[in-house]
Amino acid sequence: MTTGILAIIIFAAIVVQVTIIMLISLYRRRKQFRAGASALSGMQPSATPDVPATAEANAWKGFRQFVVQRRKLEDAQGSICSFYLAPADGKPLPPFKPGQFLTFKLDIEAPAPQAGKSVIRCYSLSDSPDPNHYRVSIKRVPAPADRPELPAGVSSNYFHDRVTEGTHLQVRAPSGHFHLIQESALPVVLIGGGIGITPMLSILNTLLQTGSQREIWLFYGIRNGSEQIMREQLLSLAEKHRHFHLHCCYSNPTANDVEGIDFQHRGRVDIPLLRATLPLTRHQFYICGPKSMMESLVPGLEAWGVQSSDIYYESFGPATLIRHDKPETDNPEVADNNITVTFSKSGKQVPWDWNSGSLLEFAETQGIDVDSGCRAGSGGGCQTAIESGEVEYNQQADADVQPGHCLLCITRPKNNLTLAA
Repeated sequence: MTTGILAIIIFAAIVVQVTIIMLISLYRRRKQFRAGASALSGMQPSATPDVPATAEANAWKGFRQFVVQRRKLEDAQGSICSFYLAPADGKPLPPFKPGQFLTFKLDIEAPAPQAGKSVIRCYSLSDSPDPNHYRVSIKRVPAPADRPELPAGVSSNYFHDRVTEGTHLQVRAPSGHFHLIQESALPVVLIGGGIGITPMLSILNTLLQTGSQREIWLFYGIRNGSEQIMREQLLSLAEKHRHFHLHCCYSNPTANDVEGIDFQHRGRVDIPLLRATLPLTRHQFYICGPKSMMESLVPGLEAWGVQSSDIYYESFGPATLIRHDKPETDNPEVADNNITVTFSKSGKQVPWDWNSGSLLEFAETQGIDVDSGCRAGSGGGCQTAIESGEVEYNQQADADVQPGHCLLCITRPKNNLTLAA
């Protein structure tokens, strides 16, 4: 064997060895990639409610006729009732983002001072998207215990007393800016106080039914077991799904409520409870409940170090939470807090109060008679003409706003403002 042939054989052997090593390395990397992708797939947005980009485009305009398929009392007191709504035309329903609400126009006369007008109200969807029906769960609102002379909730009592199977209702398409962030893979913390549990149920049911493996924590704050809704369903879900952690908090349990069985914590949902319960990792927080709950939890979470971008809260109706911070600006009117709001029809000119969450709240504190409905920027009942000045929106409006008008419920003044109210 010549030296040249030997050199060729040695070179070929080296090439084969290098090739084998490269192939083995490539195989291992591919295997690791597949394992990593498989583990990650359980946390991807595809495991959360997959609402197509065309969903909003498929939503109907204006109000659509729905029929009540059935109704079901959900709590021991009989104060919370679920209504299952199907479209009267029988066509499939577009999906929605869990956490959103429906807007109803009810054929009942609004109380003074809006007498003569239809009642417009918003109620959160309380279940996962279904092409055949929507579900809302509504709490009857009685007259305040300390003010029995005041009227009870007009719309909630209408639903409880007069809406039965077969009743037709006028409904706007699902809307609202409070909803599950589908693009995130972070663990989810749902906090519902009282009837504020309803959008949390929509988020929870959607995540579990679509097979999401995102860690889910639900903190449900109520006074006692008589107020709890869907107790058996929640317990069943917690037993079936190991990544769903249920924490019911009773602030005033009765003798029949057993800690560790009926509820997990005595007291309210607060920051010490969250800090003691949640793992030390980043979470997304979704909060809906009484205004006092949100005014305590939202700043408390931020003080704890939670990023503001990871905190989402319901922002309509009696649970409204608006940031009252005065914006930084070079406008001397704003900087010196000298903005004046004039209500031309009422003949009032009042300095703007930055503690007012919206122009609607401000007008009401001044005794100004203005129309209102959903208080969420959806119904359009508070639409008012702007005679001079500018406004800024706290959130995007869902209702169509006429040129030269604004929705008082979600706006505040940018400068001196005159309204036709």
